[in-house]
Amino acid sequence: MLYRKVPKNGDKLSILGYGCMRFPTRLGGIDEKLAEKQIMYALDQGVNYYDTAVPYHNGKSEPFLGNVLSKNKCRDKIKLATKLPHWSAGSKEDMDKILDDQLIKLKTDRIDYYLIHALAGELWETAKKNGVIEFLDDALKKGKIINAGFSFHGLAEDFTGIVDDYDWTFCQIQYNYLDTQNQAGTAGLRYAASKDMAVIIMEPLR
Repeated sequence: MLYRKVPKNGDKLSILGYGCMRFPTRLGGIDEKLAEKQIMYALDQGVNYYDTAVPYHNGKSEPFLGNVLSKNKCRDKIKLATKLPHWSAGSKEDMDKILDDQLIKLKTDRIDYYLIHALAGELWETAKKNGVIEFLDDALKKGKIINAGFSFHGLAEDFTGIVDDYDWTFCQIQYNYLDTQNQAGTAGLRYAASKDMAVIIMEPLR
């Protein structure tokens, strides 16, 4: 496995991460036996970045991943990423509760890489009004999250403003050979990198 260094913290993340939005399924739910086998195989091959979120698999991705990591005693071997569903939070207190619930579901005391989920320009403005910056500052100070970032699905012209609004460690964008001008695009990727942000790519093979 090859690794890339996160500029702001020195972490070495595998160039292939494990996305937990599309576990194998069976009878309408997660095929837990097969999914666990795949997770552990990826870990054995050097994958150390695992990415989940509240909505994945109708809310079952986080608790399933937490169970696998706890059962196999491998939580400390990986960097765990999950996301704040800001659309469900009307205040900082709501965000605090969501994060605390995530920590319980994932059976951990911290989230290594915590993202504000699926931002676009107007959504970021609403999240700020609802206290997201204060939430991030507090969660970082308390060690509930280790690194703050965001995933992006908006217009290119909104991306740089979000990058500039906070001291992010990383961001996650959709990017591949066919989508170099879609959403953040190549220009956004280069802008984030110029700010020493790590750039995580989602759907690199489209």
